[in-house]
Amino acid sequence: MEALLRKCRVLALGARQCGIRARHGGTPGRARRLLLSQLFQPLALPMGGQAGAEGRFGEPTCRSQRLMLQGGLIHPTSPGCYSYLPPTVRAMEKLIKVMDQEMQAVGGQKLNLPSLCSAELWRASGRWDQMGPELFRLVDRHNHGYCLGPTHEEVVTALVASQSGLSYKQLPLRLYQITRKFRDEPKPRFGLLRSREFYMKDMYTFDTSEEAARRTYEQVCAAYCSLFTRLGLRFVKVQAATGSIGGTTSHEFQLPADIGEDRLLLCPHGHFAANVETLNGEQTSCPTCGEKLTETKGIEVGHTFYLGTKYSSVANAVFSSSENKPQLAEMGCYGLGVTRILAASIEVLSTEDSIRWPSLIAPYQLCFIPPKRGSKEEEGAVLLEQVYDDLAEALPHLAGDSVLDDRTQLTIGKRLKDAKRLGYPYVVVAGKRVCEDPPVFEVWNQNADEVLFLTKEGLIELLSKVQVP
Repeated sequence: MEALLRKCRVLALGARQCGIRARHGGTPGRARRLLLSQLFQPLALPMGGQAGAEGRFGEPTCRSQRLMLQGGLIHPTSPGCYSYLPPTVRAMEKLIKVMDQEMQAVGGQKLNLPSLCSAELWRASGRWDQMGPELFRLVDRHNHGYCLGPTHEEVVTALVASQSGLSYKQLPLRLYQITRKFRDEPKPRFGLLRSREFYMKDMYTFDTSEEAARRTYEQVCAAYCSLFTRLGLRFVKVQAATGSIGGTTSHEFQLPADIGEDRLLLCPHGHFAANVETLNGEQTSCPTCGEKLTETKGIEVGHTFYLGTKYSSVANAVFSSSENKPQLAEMGCYGLGVTRILAASIEVLSTEDSIRWPSLIAPYQLCFIPPKRGSKEEEGAVLLEQVYDDLAEALPHLAGDSVLDDRTQLTIGKRLKDAKRLGYPYVVVAGKRVCEDPPVFEVWNQNADEVLFLTKEGLIELLSKVQVP
């Protein structure tokens, strides 16, 4: 034990003599340490009985909005518009990677369509007038009309229609993008759950026949189910109205939540699920098993549509059939709310005062908490930093996913409380047992709500199972 303490002192002295090299560059060949004090994440965490952060444009109206404001994840700029701060962008990029994997698994090809959409295309489809005041409209200096796209059926169909030599052999065509969308919400609320500017994944598919298009529909719906399962989110797929997008078949993917704006009727045995807007008021029992339907509220996070030829007939999006005759493409469109999934995940997984992320997309997987400066365990800080470096070397996929809370003027308890509120899936603490031989670290598994005491080897084994996209 005495020898270990002497080793701690020597390491600590060496670290002090090296100054703050590790803070800025680290040892050559090692991953740079991410220090909490240097991350741009302006916290407004409540102290004691204080109410906590309020949005500039009024009090937060739901749990996710309040927690995201307090945790330095978003900052309001105008009603319904937010700056996404670095941790949120990290989570969003991870979610986008998962979406890319699922979309490309069903043959999706990624593109990027303009946000500024010609009014001509929207007038041709009839949606320029149908959309009403929710469509952001503008006129350029040449008096040409445009809208900021809330969705891109017209633009992508015109793109495919411009390909005059399209053959049935090139279908199905499954094109998707992940971009900013715009909607002039009359009353934006609930933070990122109902905002005026947001990110969405939208896929548009082109098939040779209705039968083929419906196969595509089922495949994309299965990909959505896979996505939400990987995120560990409880969801329901419900019959839905087609609304302003149109088509003959539509489903929503909903996360059950008390603040959800959609009313859902569900069969207790899973045989039937629908948004109430698709049903007549008299339907109270399951059409399959006869059981009484239960009502719940949900947050819509995905929506799928079988469109038929609604848009291809307007744009004349045709392909050459096997008989070498022009034939209209059968279409579908499929949306996922990227920023809405982030907020909805926090809404349904978190406690009232602590963020919980789906582990796969947490901004950072790990937070390391060294002892307080001047405490009896202070010399254990060097051991913790060594574990940080060894972990990055042993598990390189986590090298950029670890944060060192260097606010050593604060107690371990205060920093641990902050770490729980911010939702790191794992928190590694250099506590009273750090100077044992071998050193033992306190490991908080937040999502499993358990505390483990592990050596460095045990910690590496535990974290080797952690997945990042």
